[in-house]
Amino acid sequence: QVRLVESGGGLVQPGGSLRLPCAAFGADSSINAMRWYPQAPGNQREWVATISSGGSTNYADAVKGRFTISRDNAKNTLYLQMKSMKPEDTAVYYCKGVRNGGRDYWGQGTQVTVSS
Repeated sequence: QVRLVESGGGLVQPGGSLRLPCAAFGADSSINAMRWYPQAPGNQREWVATISSGGSTNYADAVKGRFTISRDNAKNTLYLQMKSMKPEDTAVYYCKGVRNGGRDYWGQGTQVTVSS
């Protein structure tokens, strides 16, 4: 069983930067990737970034060149570095642990607001 805890959210001005950590408590060898999903008000969660167990990364077109997903295995922490942020990046950001079988793990989310 794994518990995921996001943090680092807050208010940032357009054009600014923010880094979101997602700390993992516990271990599960069936996790083969980690992902980030923002959920804007009134919308469904939308995938923006993946990092595989091998370290390869993928991004949604809307965030390519602005967001970077990474992880620190020694700290059991996933990160999302966001730069050149836009008002449309405003959302609750969730991290997810993708499993080979069984239900995926989700964190509780952290609010990010991009506004002047």
